[in-house]
Amino acid sequence: MLIVSGHLRIAPGRRDAFAAASLEAVVLAREAPGCLDFVVSADPLDPDRINVFERWSSTDELLAFRGDGPDDGMWADIVGADVHRYEIASVGPA
Repeated sequence: MLIVSGHLRIAPGRRDAFAAASLEAVVLAREAPGCLDFVVSADPLDPDRINVFERWSSTDELLAFRGDGPDDGMWADIVGADVHRYEIASVGPA
């Protein structure tokens, strides 16, 4: 299992538009084979931050979905990123 988690820094004043534009990617990801969870959300405290959380069954399924990534318009709004992929060896109750 893989988790992709972190945050994006978005150009000032563009966070809510970026979150709205991400809705289609969220819908497509949640329908994709191997996607267990996928969230792109506006941070409740930081007006220029988008939080990212994804959970995938395998690297192959993650990479198959990633294919295209954000369109050029969305890339223009991203001014920084701190997002990492974690390979999970075991899972248990919280």
